[in-house]
Amino acid sequence: MQDETKKIDIKSLLPEELDEQLAAMGEPRYRGKQIFKWLWSGVTSFEDMTNLSKSLREKLNSTFYITVPVAVRKQVSKLDGTIKYLWELMDGNAVETVIMRYKHGNTVCVSSQVGCRMGCAFCASTIGGKIRDLLPSEILDQVMFSQLDSGLDISNIVMMGIGEPLDNFDNVIRFLKLVNNSDGLNIGMRHISLSTCGLTEKVDKLADFNLQLTLSVSLHGPDDETRSKIMPVNKGYGVEKLMKSCRNYFDKTGRRISFEYAMIDGVNDTPYHAEKLSTLVGGMGCHVNLIPLNEVEESPLHPSTPENLKRFISILHKHNINVTVRRKLGPDIDASCGQLRRKSLRDKKEMRADYNEFMGSY
Repeated sequence: MQDETKKIDIKSLLPEELDEQLAAMGEPRYRGKQIFKWLWSGVTSFEDMTNLSKSLREKLNSTFYITVPVAVRKQVSKLDGTIKYLWELMDGNAVETVIMRYKHGNTVCVSSQVGCRMGCAFCASTIGGKIRDLLPSEILDQVMFSQLDSGLDISNIVMMGIGEPLDNFDNVIRFLKLVNNSDGLNIGMRHISLSTCGLTEKVDKLADFNLQLTLSVSLHGPDDETRSKIMPVNKGYGVEKLMKSCRNYFDKTGRRISFEYAMIDGVNDTPYHAEKLSTLVGGMGCHVNLIPLNEVEESPLHPSTPENLKRFISILHKHNINVTVRRKLGPDIDASCGQLRRKSLRDKKEMRADYNEFMGSY
């Protein structure tokens, strides 16, 4: 990252690791707690840590670096107050973060990667593929700087933005431990949801941590034929293997799983699919969240009709499946993940083309 590659990303260190680093520098361990609190206050420079000696600040600056994102675009919905940020990272890449306002509190939706390699047909985040994983600090920054900029207290986190969280497993686990720390934001695991497209070996690994967060599985198809058409990842795992991992997760953690299901016209919204889905998840401690599909310019897919959605729900209810329909927030600001970054990349490409044309006229 930038020309700080030989320095240590201080915000990604767990408190005990920071203590060890300071001890190796000949500093008392209690300084670690002071520095940790400064980092969580949103400081962008070691010079801002005014209760530390000048010599210590100089040592910190020569050993560590602080990640600082820049809000290059901010959109606020006039309809429901949803806020969407496009953050530019220190290497020039960009990710999206969304603050959603509910009666029970404010939820922030964070990204875990720059781009995504999962290739889901209905998602704007995966167009262009994966660029890189986000550091724990870069995921933390989305929570912290969104809260600082908006002035809104964040009480809940959903990892449903750009990227597949379990494809960035180690960094995501470290982020979860940091954001849960009592000296940081202290957001409880039961207030955090992690969404995955179904990397089964990583779901099993996550279950072993028993973190008590909510696992949201992007299902979107109740059988291999349907799911593989819209989610290439299914070809390497399969619905049966995925459900086995989901049951294992529930058995180990006791946490109810949420199955995300995007309603796509003529693809996965027929009575056959509703019956198949009911059989697939019936008897599990789970919840089905139906999502009216967000239109993506580059995709030929369209949302289900209101009639098909209503019929689908009635079939699930008939089989006593716990089901809700996700409320669409921020429709006037492209609040669904990936769309703002996609537009920004397209704008930059068009600006570069205009510049090249201009220079070519000389």
